[in-house]
Amino acid sequence: MTRATVASFLVPVLIIGGAALLALGNAALPPTAALHVSVFVISLVGKYLCYAMLALALDLVWGYAGILSLGHAAFFALGGYAMGMYLMREIGTRGVYGNATLPDFMVFLNWTELPWYWYGFNHFAFAALMALVVPALLALVFGYLAFRSRVSGVYLSIITQALTFALLLAFFRNNMGFGGNNGLTDFKDIIGFDLHADATRNALLLATAIALAGAFLLARYVVASRLGKILIAVRDTESRTRFLGYRPESYKLFVFVLSAIIAGIGGALYVPQVGIINPGEFSPANSIEAVIWVAVGGRGTLVGAILGAILVNFGKTYFTSALPDVWLYALGFLFILTTLFLPHGLVRVFSRARPSALPEPSPAKEHPA
Repeated sequence: MTRATVASFLVPVLIIGGAALLALGNAALPPTAALHVSVFVISLVGKYLCYAMLALALDLVWGYAGILSLGHAAFFALGGYAMGMYLMREIGTRGVYGNATLPDFMVFLNWTELPWYWYGFNHFAFAALMALVVPALLALVFGYLAFRSRVSGVYLSIITQALTFALLLAFFRNNMGFGGNNGLTDFKDIIGFDLHADATRNALLLATAIALAGAFLLARYVVASRLGKILIAVRDTESRTRFLGYRPESYKLFVFVLSAIIAGIGGALYVPQVGIINPGEFSPANSIEAVIWVAVGGRGTLVGAILGAILVNFGKTYFTSALPDVWLYALGFLFILTTLFLPHGLVRVFSRARPSALPEPSPAKEHPA
């Protein structure tokens, strides 16, 4: 079996198995036991796995299609808002103002009726569907316009950053109907289960692990297929691929939409575990951080994206509590070290050979006509 085949089976097993062990350590062991896992750790690991889904989505477009998106946090946040809207509708009369239809922030702002775009979000299935559809539609429209116009390179990166910044400013407005700068919070339950219960937290962690494992297998299937080979060709020499009769914009659009869906799922799972979603999730800095996760773990490897997201966010958690004034410098220093000494990420440490998806550039050879 090849190394890629082993990874395809091993990574999902490790993700799901590790989450199951943590959930078991929380549910089966008493708090006094040495191996007991607190609810705080359960929620923290769940958040890391959601970030890993965002990193995986970014690696799919950057590592294999050469699309450096600096706005992928927008898809993550849109999926989160879709789930947050459902959770707000679930509160019902248990809110501060006791309104069965309007969320508390709408009552506070003197709204008299529910906006039309909130209809249907009292159903979990509809919210879960919107967490997929809304990011996909945005990626489809944006990608179609950008790729058809053959915008690429740094110009595309700047446009994606402008997109997420525009959404940030829009969602900050109170009259948009998404909670303004405070966002959506004070959630009570999800499909009838108390969000603050240990069993619900464990279930959300397992659901996130299964979703991440499924997204990894789907991404691995795509990059290992003929489609994946064409994506790599588009990334390396788009003009030559076009000359051979392919339409690079179609392949780039497909993988961009698929990546947005994966990021949206991650955002939808993130919100019930963190307990809040606000416009800050659209911040361009979040998208740039995701790029750092992928770079640190290993661009064009999928496994490296997951590893980078988990390790960097673990470091962030540690340093922001132990040395809060040093974290940003540590993050920048880590990125510089990775660029200089580990240009292919941490996966280079565990492998003697460089990732096959990122071959050494070689000069083009002239072929006789």
